[in-house]
Amino acid sequence: MWSQKLMWVAWPAFLSACVLELLVFALVDPLELQWSGQSLGWSRQGVYTAAFFLFWLGDCPFPAERRPEGCPHG
Repeated sequence: MWSQKLMWVAWPAFLSACVLELLVFALVDPLELQWSGQSLGWSRQGVYTAAFFLFWLGDCPFPAERRPEGCPHG
């Protein structure tokens, strides 16, 4: 039962991260990203992977009162 509730949260979050990844990197070249004025020094694939997991693990966009029952952030 718990795994089914987890999938109600994880699957839409995964799909949202996929879409966000496509949108962001359609406009941004990962090799041109800089941190504190210096190049990251990562490969494109490394930047894509790190960004995807950051997008996937991001904060829940819904306020606490609108989150589905069983949401781990609720």
